[in-house]
Amino acid sequence: MAYNILLADKVRSYLSQLPSLKIEEKKMFRGLAFLVNGKMCINISGDNLMCRFDPELQKELETRTGYLPMLMKDKEYKGYCYVEPCGIKTKKAFEFWINTCLAYNAQAKSSKKKA
Repeated sequence: MAYNILLADKVRSYLSQLPSLKIEEKKMFRGLAFLVNGKMCINISGDNLMCRFDPELQKELETRTGYLPMLMKDKEYKGYCYVEPCGIKTKKAFEFWINTCLAYNAQAKSSKKKA
């Protein structure tokens, strides 16, 4: 699946304004992932933003415009979601999702490194 290059540029531009973060881009989940300080934080999947957030916020975030649960093999992944374009069309909404992901990144666990 191709990813929205304009959305990727928008995320890249926003993250570049935060010099304290180590940003790495990697093709992942059939899209483009933004790893922040070595941990998957945000992903562009098609036209959607895939977000990693504090699972404790799941119920609250489910009510937001554009929210879609992340499903893999018919299993919902807590702490992950997709946000459709309608949920990130304003600057305020876009920044809300990016900042929600960044807030969780500090406490998120890194993936195990492959041997």
